[in-house]
Amino acid sequence: MSENIKIWLVGNTGLRNPNRIKEGFSVFANSAYVGHLHGRENELGFMNLLDEKGIIQNEEGKDSSGSHARKWRLMFAKNGLIYPQVQKKDGQQEELGTLDDITPFGRAFLKADTYPAVQECYLRAMSVEQFVMPDGAHYFSPLRWLLAIMLELERRTGSSEMSRIEFALWGHTTNPSYNLEEVVDSILDLRQRRAVATTKRSFDKKEIAKRSENYDKKADNFLDYSDMNMRYLRISGILGRKGRGLIIVPTKHFLAEKLAKTTANTGTIMEQYKLLCTGAPLPTDNADVAKFLLDDLVRQMRGRHIQFDISDLPLKTSTEVNIARRRLENILAQTDEIQYARDQRSQWEEIRDYMTLLIKGGGKLVYDEDSAIEVPKDETPVYLEWTLWRAALAINHMVNKPYEVRGFKLDSDFMPVSVAGGGKGDLYCEFNDFTILTEVTMSTSSRQEAMEGEPVRRHVSDAVLKYDKPVYGLFIAIRIDTNTAETFRHGIWYAKGDVKQRLDIVPLTLRQFQKYFVAMFEADKANPEKLRDLIVKCESRRDILEAPAWKRYIDTAVSEKASEMTNNIVMHKDTEELLIPAGATVKHEVFGEGRVVAIEAEFPEYSAKIFELPYLKSLPDEVCFCPDGKKLLHDRFGEGMVYAYVIVFPKVIMRLSYPDAFKDSLIAVE
Repeated sequence: MSENIKIWLVGNTGLRNPNRIKEGFSVFANSAYVGHLHGRENELGFMNLLDEKGIIQNEEGKDSSGSHARKWRLMFAKNGLIYPQVQKKDGQQEELGTLDDITPFGRAFLKADTYPAVQECYLRAMSVEQFVMPDGAHYFSPLRWLLAIMLELERRTGSSEMSRIEFALWGHTTNPSYNLEEVVDSILDLRQRRAVATTKRSFDKKEIAKRSENYDKKADNFLDYSDMNMRYLRISGILGRKGRGLIIVPTKHFLAEKLAKTTANTGTIMEQYKLLCTGAPLPTDNADVAKFLLDDLVRQMRGRHIQFDISDLPLKTSTEVNIARRRLENILAQTDEIQYARDQRSQWEEIRDYMTLLIKGGGKLVYDEDSAIEVPKDETPVYLEWTLWRAALAINHMVNKPYEVRGFKLDSDFMPVSVAGGGKGDLYCEFNDFTILTEVTMSTSSRQEAMEGEPVRRHVSDAVLKYDKPVYGLFIAIRIDTNTAETFRHGIWYAKGDVKQRLDIVPLTLRQFQKYFVAMFEADKANPEKLRDLIVKCESRRDILEAPAWKRYIDTAVSEKASEMTNNIVMHKDTEELLIPAGATVKHEVFGEGRVVAIEAEFPEYSAKIFELPYLKSLPDEVCFCPDGKKLLHDRFGEGMVYAYVIVFPKVIMRLSYPDAFKDSLIAVE
């Protein structure tokens, strides 16, 4: 084996998530930088465009050199989406295409409108042998080489699984100049010795130190580059997640066998570039191979008793056969997602931990050497949607399917790809008697209300019109801006035809939701009715409290309801005082229908003691209710207590004592 170790990179450490490439490339394709992505001015311009479109976050102009743009350009070129720069020793640029212009394959990539179609594009790109070998004359494909290793592992052990440490030491550090059998020997030797090691972390550290003796860069790269490389390799769709490592996807096993290759390409790099930029062929382009894959998938689905029907599809050409296969793969993915949904109830602690990472703004939590979770800091929005989706699945009892709940896309390992598209809510959880529409945001600034106030109310309004059952809105953010709370406190929306709607939307911080979520599971009382109870309780004070006080009340309500569950305390509704909103309608069996117009209160610091406050629309600015909804707080006179409400009936004005008079069976408040 070669002693001079080189780690190959199928991705880029500055762009660790390949799922972001498509959205960035779409921005590029509609910009003035097509064909003009070299040069400092163009690099800075494109970087600023990515920042403006929300693709990257260049905090306070931290990158002033345009390095972000160069990283994106590198990944566009490496995947054949734009024409790469041809070195003089390899040929003429004109022979390939205009530098930085979009390639035919790039146009096909833009048209890929489903996640499987995007995966197939990456698979074609990764199958091209464009990585230089140690001899400087030949080229190989890391994906093909890795598949060869994993298939040999499977031949010897019965499983193609490769762990993270095995990939770090013997996956991306090797290439076809190594002997395949010796590489697998080394992996199995590592596996055997690690299995009996008392401390896996110390063992891994020593193995990395030993292997890095023949590596001229930082030893940390072995693991750091592993995570990034494996993420890129998985987007091909042929490899899946196994713990923190990789495994060949069962439905793609035959395709893996066709792609696996242990020898390097003897052609020129120009030939590989041309293949890359026009779209490399796959074995599935052959009708016989496509048919074999389809038949194999049919056998697997029948073995799992999954129902399907492709009798309406012609199967004469490879294109037609592949269309049928993708239909079955979609059915299989939905079936697996239903099983994934069932598993979430037992995964609530991991869901809780993801919430903790999101509250911190991202990060990693390592459970042990083979198990860890991570929220990349630049992907917190999609991870927030995904985590709340998993939380809803864990609470369970939904009548709609898990893939009908979410608007965002998943990869084959059920990890998030991108946030939900515009025009609809984030999560639609439909239960037997009600629906909860959950909207989430990572925004915490004063612009939160401007960005979320209108769309959230519109989405809840649309849901109210769609579902023939009560609809509750749940707005979850890391921090709730007071202006946002004020908008949802009123919750007014005018639907088509100027139909006025009063929407039920409660804003919660993620920490508050996490507290209640954990309490439900620790008390073994996780069900949608408990979540609805919280929403109803939080709403109960919105008509009498100003936004700051309502936020404080919500925090208190969450703590109280969580404590009730964990301590097994039952709070009876009749122990709470009836709350009287401003201008409320009061029905009296003797005096008819009246309206609340004022409050009589007592403030000890006020010399006259009795204070009458107008209360037809709201309290005066200098007065507000305390979060308990019973006491008042005056800017000058401090804390006071409501003792009567002034009601105007058709023929009489009455002062009804509070709360005693309102407990009278003759009086009803609406």
